[in-house]
Parts: sequence; C-alpha cells; structure tokens
Amino acid sequence: MSQAPVSHASQAEEAARDYAAWQQAVAAVLAKARKVDVAELPADPEHLLDTTTYDGVTVTPLYTRRVESAEAPLPGVFPFVRGRDAHRDVNRGWLVSAAFGAGEGDPKKVNEAILDGLENGVSAVWLGVGGDGLSADALGEALDGVLLDLAPLTLDAGADVAAAAERLYALIDERAAAGDGVTDRSAIAVALGAAPLTDRFAGADTGVDLAGAVALAGAAAARPETVRAITVDGTAFHNAGASDAEELGASVAAGLEYVRALVDSGIAISKALGQIEFRLAATDDQFQTIAKFRAGRRLWARVAQVCGAPESGGAPQHAVTSAAMMAQRDPWVNMLRTTLATFGAGVGGADSVTVLPFDAAVPAGTLDTSVSFAARIARNTQLLLLEESNLGRVLDPGAGSWYVEDLTEQVAAKAWEFVQQIEAAGGYAAALDSGLVAERVAATRTRRDADIAHRRTAVTGVNEFPNLAEAPLSDAPAPLAGVARYGAAFEALRDRSDRFLAERGHRPKVLLAALGPVAEHNGRTTFAANLLASGGIEAVNPGTLDLATVAGIVRESETTIAVLCGTDKRYGTDGVPAVDALRAAGIETVLLAGSEKTFADARGADRPDGFLTARIDAVSALTGLLDTLGAK
Repeated sequence: MSQAPVSHASQAEEAARDYAAWQQAVAAVLAKARKVDVAELPADPEHLLDTTTYDGVTVTPLYTRRVESAEAPLPGVFPFVRGRDAHRDVNRGWLVSAAFGAGEGDPKKVNEAILDGLENGVSAVWLGVGGDGLSADALGEALDGVLLDLAPLTLDAGADVAAAAERLYALIDERAAAGDGVTDRSAIAVALGAAPLTDRFAGADTGVDLAGAVALAGAAAARPETVRAITVDGTAFHNAGASDAEELGASVAAGLEYVRALVDSGIAISKALGQIEFRLAATDDQFQTIAKFRAGRRLWARVAQVCGAPESGGAPQHAVTSAAMMAQRDPWVNMLRTTLATFGAGVGGADSVTVLPFDAAVPAGTLDTSVSFAARIARNTQLLLLEESNLGRVLDPGAGSWYVEDLTEQVAAKAWEFVQQIEAAGGYAAALDSGLVAERVAATRTRRDADIAHRRTAVTGVNEFPNLAEAPLSDAPAPLAGVARYGAAFEALRDRSDRFLAERGHRPKVLLAALGPVAEHNGRTTFAANLLASGGIEAVNPGTLDLATVAGIVRESETTIAVLCGTDKRYGTDGVPAVDALRAAGIETVLLAGSEKTFADARGADRPDGFLTARIDAVSALTGLLDTLGAK
C-alpha cells in the first residue's frame, strides 16, 4: 500500500520543530555551564556559541537548510565557484607543484632535482631564477629532459624575469626547430611570474615595473604556447598578516589594475584576462581555506563579467602553504599544518599546490635531516591526499555543504567590500601610496598577534605544549625573513632562553610551589609549567610544598621566582602562609596560578606579586619574567 507524499510544508514544520528542540538542548547545556537559569539566556542561545573571524564573518555552531542557497553552476561555467576547468582529469587531480633552483647556482644539480621530482610524483615545476641561484642563461641545462607540455612551468625570476622569459622562449623555439618540440605548442603551459604590483607591497626588487609587465604580457599573448605573464601574488599580503578576505580583496584589486593597464596598451579584454594567474596562501584552517579559493574564483569572475568577458573569468589558482603558519619550534608539527592546508586548497579547487618543506622556517643546520628528506615529505603530503585519499577524484567536493557555501559567500562579500574600498581610494596603486592596504593588513596582524599572545589562538609546540627539551636553534640566518609568522613572539622568548642556556649551562628557572595533594594542584601546576615553557622557562616542581623545609627547596631551585599552584579553596586556607614562607626563604617574586579574587583580602607582602590566568598576555608576562631572571 503506497504512502501519501510528504508535503514541503510538513517537512518545513518538522525541521522547525527539530531545530527548536536542539535550541532547548543548547540552552540547557549553556545554562548549566554558566550557572544561570535558562530563562536568563537569549531566545536564540545558540548564537552565544558563534565565532567571528578577522574578516567579521560569523561562523555558527550548526548549519541547516535555513541557510541553504541556490546551487552554483557546474565547474567550468561562470562564475567558476566550483572550479575553472570542467574537464580536469579526475585521475590526476590538482597539479603537484614543487619549488626548485632557489639558492642553487649549478644548473646540473637543479636539473637532477627536477627530474627526480618528476619521476616521483611532481607534476608542475616552480623554478627560481636569478639572485644567488640559477642564472637565466642556464635555463636550457636546468630544463634538459623536462617535457614542458606535460609539466607546466612557473618562473620565479624576480628582477631577472624579462631575461628569463627571453631565454625560455629561445629554448622552446630551439627545441621546436630541432624537432624536439610538441605538435600542439598550446599544450605547453608557462607562467612567467611577473608580479610588480604585489612585489611593491612586499618591498621586493621586482626588476620590472607595470609597463614592463604589460610588455611581457603583450609578447606572451603572441606566443603559440599558453603563456601567462603576470602573477597576482596574494601571499605577499598574507605574509604581512592579512586575513583571508583582505588577501583576496587586495589581490583582486591588483589584478584589476593589471587588466586596465593591459587593455590600455591595446590588448583585447579576453587576452588581458588570459595573462593573469593568482597565487594564494593555504592555511591549516581548512574550511577558511576551502572557502577562500572558492570565493576567489567568484570575485575574479565578477571582474571579468563587469569587463564584458565573463567566459574569460577563470584564472588559474596556485596555492602555496602558508609561510606565516610555519613554526621554528617543534617544526615537525608543520607537517600536520601543511597537510591541512593542502587538503583545504585541494578541496577548494586550487589548480596547483606547492607545499613548503616542514623546516622552511628553521635555520640551516638545526635539524639532523637532509634537504631531500624535507622535499620528499612535502611532495608526499600531496601524493597521499591524491593517491590514497583520492581527493582529486571529485570536483568541488565541498559543494552543497551548507557551511562551505555560506562561508564562501560571506568571505566573497567581505573581500568585495575591500575591493570597493580600494577602488574608492583611486585603485590599487593609489591605495598603496595612501597606506590604506598596509594599515588594514597591519591592524589584522595586531589583532592576531594579541590573540596568540593571550593564547586564545593556539600554535601547537610554540604557545601550547612546547618542548623545552628540544635542541637550541642554529646560529645560521633564519629563513622566511619579513614574514609575520604566527609564533614569532614566543620563539623570540625561546631564543633568549637558548642564549641563557649557552651562557650558564641551564635554562631560566621558576619554582612551582604546589599546595595540597596532587589531585588538587595538578591542573594548575600543569598549566603553569606549560605557560612557562612557552617562554623558555623551566618549571622546577618538587611536589607538594612543605612549609617546614621551604628554605631548602628554594635554595635547591636556584631561582628567586615562585608560582603558587593549588585550588581556590586551598588558597583561602594556606595561601597567605605559603606566600609569607616563600618570601622568608628568599623568593623575591611570588606569582599565583589563578585569579586575583582568591587573594582579595590579602594586603602588602601577604599578597602575590602577580596572577597567571588563561587570559593574560603571556608574551608580556614571560618577557617580564625573563628580564627578572637575567635572560638577555
């Protein structure tokens, strides 16, 4: 016997009842946690669990059909949210890109590294040229045996981009004349990497100005190969501290500036759009990364639409795992960060992905590992996700997720607002000159730094769960100079501790004065030890404090600072006597692991000198402790 179809109205009513029941459950849990009556909570208590990103995007705890939006067109179709290529090989997925040539001037060694990478899973080459590395004249030897129709090439030539482009063109023509070329030269994909506008923001020596980039693009458009001359390098903004929407907004504004210049030079709009690719950072915030790449395509498609060529709005996206998230301390955790970043970029539809080696931020000689090992781990991070997890077999797997779709739209909207602000200031160049972009990015960096300093944002191995026993860093220059790395402030404190260790044979120390049995003080001694270690300070924990032997304990600890650790109830009974005993034994600074309210009635010397809680500015507090302990 067939059942009558369920009406849409009854489905909506049932969904509304389910949501209301969930709201009641949320209210009950929140009321218990906050020790208030349910009636004191707002009508929509779930919004107390909302979080807000640096872009002002609200992330709610639950996504349902209530935020459902219209389904976006398929990949390869305007506005390209779901991907720019409808025919991407699902057996290949995104291109596995790897960087070669940086700091290596021997073209034979570069060539060996490239061929080894291609034989072991690399499918796109990012080649550094110029500086203290490979010369433009050595391109032929470095690319010997590299089939450019199978492995797309991106140049990172900086000031030598014009010379590198000329030599590359000559090489391709020489191969074609010798019969070593390909029948369809359009299958050769090359990105010259000229990036004067974003390089200008980063303060880099571009070697080519906007006019020079336009000239390169004009020559590239006339080539039979598929050549894109200009790269909008959004990582320049990200590395300075930009949020996701700020990185996208500034990048789109820079791209628009290029398009205007190209069109003014006489290049047709469709060809002008075809000369631009984007390079964006992928972070370990996987959903933000997924949304960023999807939103980036929507934004650029909108630019192309306004310019009258919507079908040309699918610019390639090259994802590079974030340099800012890379830590010097406990750098092995960087493998996890780059895995999440690669996942986000791949699911978000990036055309190619470059994974930075896990030791990218570590001075040379610090770790007992080889360059080839780090490169292999970076490469295999992508191969595992592609070959074992099969992430590349589905185009836009995030499509239809209420959370991903809503986040994409919100990030795109915030980024477009920034584009409009830059345009209102006179365009990208004018916004750079006025300081608009730099000030906006700096403000976000300041907010992020404050969150990390207060440990509201965790950087594992740096401000949370640090390994104080790891070897000191090498004295070699630290890589990634100029990048606003998230854990830099804490790592600077660890550097001070390393110097102290080298000079005195031990690290700066603080005594943990534990009150009551282990079950009482363990939570706060663990908290205090973790906090101190994040600043390079060793926590000396002799166990439960015995006031009769406190003088000997202080003497053996070799420190003048102590942190009192126990329960609030224990502080009420034993706190003041413990503070007095510690001071009498020679402790000059007594801190309390806990709130100031527990010593509200204490006065003068009976009162601790400071209070360590989860809400303090840890960088400031630890800096003061290192100053007191004599760490330079």
